[in-house]
Amino acid sequence: MKKFLIAGNWKMNNTLNMSEELFSAINIAVSNINENDLANIEIVVCPNFVNIYHIVLKASGIPVYVGAQNCYTEIKGAFTGEISATMLKSVGCKYCIVGHSERRTIFKESNEFINKKVKVLIENDINPILCIGETIEERKSSNTFSVLKSQLDNCLKDISTDDLPKIVIAYEPVWAIGTGISATTKEIAEAHNWLRHYLIANYGEIIANKIYILYGGSLTENNADETFSIENVNGGLIGGASLVADKFLSIIHTAIAKSKENDL
Repeated sequence: MKKFLIAGNWKMNNTLNMSEELFSAINIAVSNINENDLANIEIVVCPNFVNIYHIVLKASGIPVYVGAQNCYTEIKGAFTGEISATMLKSVGCKYCIVGHSERRTIFKESNEFINKKVKVLIENDINPILCIGETIEERKSSNTFSVLKSQLDNCLKDISTDDLPKIVIAYEPVWAIGTGISATTKEIAEAHNWLRHYLIANYGEIIANKIYILYGGSLTENNADETFSIENVNGGLIGGASLVADKFLSIIHTAIAKSKENDL
């Protein structure tokens, strides 16, 4: 049986009113989906920090979790402008994105720094959505898998096998995000198969098969069906399409359909 996690990364978008309107549309639609259809589907939305608590309140009682887009490595202190995992936990966050390519490239976050975030999130019962992926230069030089290995080796360093299933891995080829270039199903399959085998080799098959591996390279309502058909793709980390309720809901319904296919 194949399970899916569909996560929307709203990035630095939406005022409070816009976020509430978007979530209300998602809320109404998801609430009308048959409970059995959602048995193998987990849905997450990640608003900006300003709007998280308002969305958490609206999410109460429905099968949609709220996540954050980032956190800091410390739980408190003189770190002006930062948000801690304890703060996120206090407002009801269930997930938190770390290691996103924009954090790595724009804010120069290292694998070691991201590893600290993963640990502090787990300590506070928040599931990290760990993003990894290669640049176009790294792919062209045939370094995709060595880059992924380095990112996983360092970002998962000293994480216990008991805690590993709490981590969601999102493969996002940097060269396929907002560039107009799309990864082929073959390229996605190769990366996701490599990731699954890495997890099996390092942590055993039982642990490895409990870990969601999402695709995060410009996933849309138009390519969700073929992407979710790939063996080791367990859903998506969705950017632009998650800002439009109908598009995000279409991706959710595609995941539901694929989970039913695998349940036959």
